[in-house]
Amino acid sequence: MGAEESIADLPVDRYAATAAALASGTAKPTEQQKPPLRERLRDAPSPQASMAGPVAGNAKVIGAEEAVADAKQLAAACNTLDELRAALEKFEGCPLKKTATNLVFGDGNPDSKIMFIGEAPGADEDRQGRPFVGVSGQMLDRMLSFINLDRSRFYITNMLYWRPPGNRTPTDAEVATCLPFLERHIQLIDPKVLVLVGNRSAKSLLQTTQGITKLRGKWDMVSIGTIDPPIPALPTLHPAYLLRNSAQKRFAWRDALILRERLNELGFATNALESQTESK
Repeated sequence: MGAEESIADLPVDRYAATAAALASGTAKPTEQQKPPLRERLRDAPSPQASMAGPVAGNAKVIGAEEAVADAKQLAAACNTLDELRAALEKFEGCPLKKTATNLVFGDGNPDSKIMFIGEAPGADEDRQGRPFVGVSGQMLDRMLSFINLDRSRFYITNMLYWRPPGNRTPTDAEVATCLPFLERHIQLIDPKVLVLVGNRSAKSLLQTTQGITKLRGKWDMVSIGTIDPPIPALPTLHPAYLLRNSAQKRFAWRDALILRERLNELGFATNALESQTESK
């Protein structure tokens, strides 16, 4: 699934910054920076209110602020990917878990220093419990094969760990409750390069209001917790968007060239993309 539409030099605690801004009354959106997700939750409904249907079973119903606090506490206690997965499996703060079939955690090589972050699982991912396994994922794999990347050489996950009902766009509250787990996920992988696949992941991690068509193909930096220095990040178009807009594929190929160049600079050998890729 995919919906289409900088970071400071030092790591920033987005949650603390938001609290300070709210206390002073100075938090205002600008064209270049969207208010942090926690701030936007002031007017957002509880995650449960955004569901397409009723909560199944005896689900624990908590507010958005409490859900984010619980997520931060659980994520911070995780020292391995297995612990992080277990924490997500017991987390009750995101209602998407109640409507999803499976937790979709990650795939690929966790020892790789190349990390891709998509938006949210789709139907195929929900059934298999792995990210990017449907038609969109197959397209992504084919494109990356041209620069000698397969899932033995990179790691991939999503902003959200459960499929939104009907593949709808995730709410701010749902993204906010998953963000602490994603940030810890990034810390545990400790990548040298991030590729932000799609509008939601790019805008959320880069904290910007610009859409993906303006962000794509331009390196930026993402600051996550204790990771220093910040991580180079390349936004790119989501393959689901490319399937709906085939004329945009040329931009995805250009992004692949840009990624290949940076990986070569970092010592990751990649195959050359020949000029014919520009015509695909």
